[in-house]
Amino acid sequence: MTDIVLDVRNLRVEFPTRKGVLTAVDDISLQIRRGEILGMVGESGAGKSMTGMAILGLLEPPGRIAAGSIHLSGDRIDTLDDREMQQVRGRRIGAIFQDPLTSLNPLFRVGDQLVETIRLHTALDKAQARARAMDLMREVGIPAVEERIDNYPHQFSGGMRQRIVIALALCAEPELIVADEPTTALDVSIQAQITALLKRLCRERGTAVMLVTHDMGVIAETADRVAVMYAGRLAEVGPVDDVVRRPRHPYTDGLMGSIPSLRSEVEELRMIPGAMPRLDAIPPGCAFNPRCAHAGPRCRREVPRLAATAEAGAACWLATEGAVA
Repeated sequence: MTDIVLDVRNLRVEFPTRKGVLTAVDDISLQIRRGEILGMVGESGAGKSMTGMAILGLLEPPGRIAAGSIHLSGDRIDTLDDREMQQVRGRRIGAIFQDPLTSLNPLFRVGDQLVETIRLHTALDKAQARARAMDLMREVGIPAVEERIDNYPHQFSGGMRQRIVIALALCAEPELIVADEPTTALDVSIQAQITALLKRLCRERGTAVMLVTHDMGVIAETADRVAVMYAGRLAEVGPVDDVVRRPRHPYTDGLMGSIPSLRSEVEELRMIPGAMPRLDAIPPGCAFNPRCAHAGPRCRREVPRLAATAEAGAACWLATEGAVA
């Protein structure tokens, strides 16, 4: 038995337009093991959320998976039709999104929504499902469950609503949870509580988690490994301590340099010059080369790639071969 829950190989997501085909995710390969949290980080538009939507089977037309494969515990899921994917989504893959109000129906009590989800994916009757819903609410830290289970979403704070969404994601004890910016809309103190909750649930249940965020601080506190994305490609992958302390890709180094430090005083934070290219204007070679201080002729000609099975590494000619000529 393998402990690899999610295995994505050479994934490419395209959007056909009247001006040509735009590639939003370009040749992405990654794996997540049981009980592991993989953080996906990068600027807005890097392709993080698009990768998550492809895994969930929620790409909006005309978006499509044009190449590659997605396996969940050995079963290929990217070739399933909509009806078959609905059986996977919720039961085997849970989802947590940025705004809990988009995941909760404001017209129904949270308990009814939990019970409906539990009964949809399990064989429990209504009474058993309600007891299960209360257990889940306690597990995610909702106080006074006996009273609050019959409250409506607007009667909960933002942090408590996000806890309800996490309980919804856990209803069928999924193998994988895709969490897309789950803390962005919350106060800093509530962010810490939600990330601690995700870590605890991951360890106790053995659930694999794909945590999508633009916040390197959240990644450093929560993830076991980190995958850095840029312009739809993987720039660097590795254990979170290695990537945070010893980044190998210039883009990762720039991200880390833009975070203020409590250990030393600086007059001005480092910044990465320029902006991420549009999907219809990605430069040849390494997509980061126009913003990179170390770019050489090879960087402008050839696209550096990570190996499909890479546990750690950087898609950079300087990091892999020490040559950019």
